[in-house]
Amino acid sequence: MVHFPNAKINLGLSITGKRKDGYHDISTCMVPVPLQDALEITFADKTSFKSTGLPIPGQEKDNLILKAFKLMRKDFNDLPHVHFHLHKAIPMGAGLGGGSADAAFALTMMNSMFDLHLENWFLEDYAAQVGSDCPFFIENSPKIATGRGEILEDINIDLKGYHIILINPNIHIGTKEAYAGVTPKHPEFDLRETIADRSLWKDRLVNDFEASILGKHPEITQIKEKLYEKGAFYAAMSGSGSTVFGLFEEETNPGKWPEGYFTFVGKL
Repeated sequence: MVHFPNAKINLGLSITGKRKDGYHDISTCMVPVPLQDALEITFADKTSFKSTGLPIPGQEKDNLILKAFKLMRKDFNDLPHVHFHLHKAIPMGAGLGGGSADAAFALTMMNSMFDLHLENWFLEDYAAQVGSDCPFFIENSPKIATGRGEILEDINIDLKGYHIILINPNIHIGTKEAYAGVTPKHPEFDLRETIADRSLWKDRLVNDFEASILGKHPEITQIKEKLYEKGAFYAAMSGSGSTVFGLFEEETNPGKWPEGYFTFVGKL
């Protein structure tokens, strides 16, 4: 079985509080985008994992896909062994949720392969144990996310037909660095009301991480400015990573970027 885990972007991201469990409470709108990895799962004599494409840092045993498999096997200990082959195309640590998507897709694929007939809410519970962004990718449709990102509510937003450019300058921004520059506060504007009126996005749809990160990394600021110069109706950092996206009404040439920058052009 082969599926194609996709990335996500954040439309606005407010850090609203610090939790007792060490996480932060957030408020954001997450939207799937068509930048994809490829994940193949086949039955095997022994569970194993292989990756190709972009190199994945860390030890193989810590991969979120294997973590998802082990969580599911705790409750279903007669699950057969499988081999996972992940071809990585979504940059890591870039605010695009690629690792979370891979794990969530693994859960939905195993649910189908093993005929478990688990409902989405059950899969979302597994996903929440893997990572904060993982539950979003179970239904993989636009959502308002609160809590640490695992509390999801539907939102009526239609970006179909718009075009997107993603630019990543290959700068790694760690979670600790990102949150160190943020003071939690209640958002100034209601997220749902802002999302409902696209003319408000540029002024009101704010990613709280930008205030400190853009000052430290002028390359990221330049990317955002250039995307607006190209005609984006909205541009912002996605999540806490260094990827900047621009949304356009018409197909737009991304132009030339310095060597080493990751670029993606797609249609929503």
